[in-house]
Amino acid sequence: MAIVCTHIDQIQEVIPSAPGCEECLQTGDDWVHLRICLTCGHVGCCDSSKNKHATKHFHQTQHPIIASFEKGEDWGWCYVDQVELDFSE
Repeated sequence: MAIVCTHIDQIQEVIPSAPGCEECLQTGDDWVHLRICLTCGHVGCCDSSKNKHATKHFHQTQHPIIASFEKGEDWGWCYVDQVELDFSE
């Protein structure tokens, strides 16, 4: 049985908070890949980045769904349900 995300209804039309990881830009740090919160638009770095700001944002806010903020990628992740989402459709 496939795991289903129960938080799809919380996805909002958002404006990115920054052109890169918001916190890394403030501190001068680097990141590997970017993620955008689909509740508020916060842009944070991925878990392959040393600071993991996207996941830290989830723990601070409980906003459940992020999407890749990389060109050509159309997937997301629900932290609560631990399931990848396909936005290509």
